[in-house]
Amino acid sequence: MYKMMTPGPSQVRENVLLARSKQFQNPDLDSDFVEYYHDTCKLYSSLLHTENESLILGGEGILGLEAACASLTEPGDRVLVLDNGVFGEGFKDFVSIYGGTPVLYTRDYSRPFDMDDLKNYLEKDHDFKYATVVHCDTPSGMLNDIASICTLLKSYSILTVVDSVAGMFGEDVRVDDWKIDLLCGGSQKAVSAPPGLTMVTISADAKAAMEGRKTPVASFYANLLTFKGYYEAKWFPYTMPVSDIYGLRTALENIKADPQMLERHAKVAAYTRKAVTAMGLKLYPESGYSNTVTTFQVPEGHTAEEILHAMRYEHNILLAGSFGCFAGKLIRIGHMGENAYMEKVQEVLDALQEVLKK
Repeated sequence: MYKMMTPGPSQVRENVLLARSKQFQNPDLDSDFVEYYHDTCKLYSSLLHTENESLILGGEGILGLEAACASLTEPGDRVLVLDNGVFGEGFKDFVSIYGGTPVLYTRDYSRPFDMDDLKNYLEKDHDFKYATVVHCDTPSGMLNDIASICTLLKSYSILTVVDSVAGMFGEDVRVDDWKIDLLCGGSQKAVSAPPGLTMVTISADAKAAMEGRKTPVASFYANLLTFKGYYEAKWFPYTMPVSDIYGLRTALENIKADPQMLERHAKVAAYTRKAVTAMGLKLYPESGYSNTVTTFQVPEGHTAEEILHAMRYEHNILLAGSFGCFAGKLIRIGHMGENAYMEKVQEVLDALQEVLKK
């Protein structure tokens, strides 16, 4: 097997794989599993420094993003889409699908949002039901300051939907302190469980907006309201993927037992950026570097495909190119979760040096 050093999915620890192989319960009939699910959700919330309710949904991370928009958006709602990356812009599609009017705040894709610029924009126009923002936009490795952004938006009574699928647990996330209304995460990034689950954390204000809708949510599977009262009723809206949740629980316990996790990510990321620059490669973006992924520009005269092919078939290491407007232009090294160890990154850097020499 190749060594997977991509910006998600990331490597998975053996105890997570073993947890997924356990004999599973019937989640539709066994009240013990409801307790297990509920406790797992509470553990996840606590790791994000909140008492807000979290839900685990049976679907890859993008389900959480769509469910957030589906559950909040009513026809005609104006939604501010903070766009400085491929995934940032992508929120407009979910808003449109459910009848909302996306208003794009598009800025330079090579830099994080400028807070003074955003303040000036909101002073002139802040009539939005909610705003969407991506914490770490993985196609470019862009990191946005969600602490400042969400606090500012909340001061204008704008609800916030944050995609931190590729940020959380590699970067600090504090839901209550930063006034995040609906936080979306995924199992396959720094959580370091296999893909297949998305997690959403919902504030009281977000719940009130959903429950106060004048029109029904135009989805069943992407409707967060279907989970209302699940714990009291001991009943899920659909059959839960038990084995996936066993694995997630173990991955979350690994995180809880690793108090230096954020510090480790920061050190590994800084080392990787320094080493890549020393090779003569140019980092992307220009600023706003994430601690979960390092992205560099494909050197002139070469292609992303030839570098990725050599890394995969000559060194047995899988890196990632990019897509959208960055297709063929960038290469990404994932150092998140179980990938974020110095010896693993050093192996990547040594191999990359060999490939570049050739």
